[in-house]
Amino acid sequence: MHNPQRIAVFPGTFDPFTRGHENIARKALQLFEQLYIAIGINSSKSGFWLSPQQRQRGIAAVFNNIPQVHVITYAGLTVDLCHKVGARFIVRGVRNASDWNYEWEIALSNRQFDNQIETVILIPDEPLAHIRSTIVREIARNHGPLEPFIPTPFLREIDALS
Repeated sequence: MHNPQRIAVFPGTFDPFTRGHENIARKALQLFEQLYIAIGINSSKSGFWLSPQQRQRGIAAVFNNIPQVHVITYAGLTVDLCHKVGARFIVRGVRNASDWNYEWEIALSNRQFDNQIETVILIPDEPLAHIRSTIVREIARNHGPLEPFIPTPFLREIDALS
């Protein structure tokens, strides 16, 4: 019997893509044969720091030598994207109990659309668990150092914008 390829989608706004996001993606690569890092065009969020194209270029730079990673943008339901790319798994990272509660609700909602798509929750390495994009944007607004929070290739993409 043919074993279907294990494909996962790691959705997020990734504004910016942090070392925590990178950590979750690398953990997912240990579990899945293909990983789609999917930049969601979220209609409920506004005031983005970076355009979707800038985020896509920056994330692609982080994983440029890993052919199993595909960096894409999408709008709409994540479950619909999973159908489009043939993914049976959604990867999410959680830093704390608040994240867990939110992701649990989203996972149950996704299950209503397709109970064959499973959500896999990954926990970042402890030194990265406090990093959130909102804080990184605030540091950037105040001209603070971003190196501890953003992967170097992504940071180069941001610097190229200046």
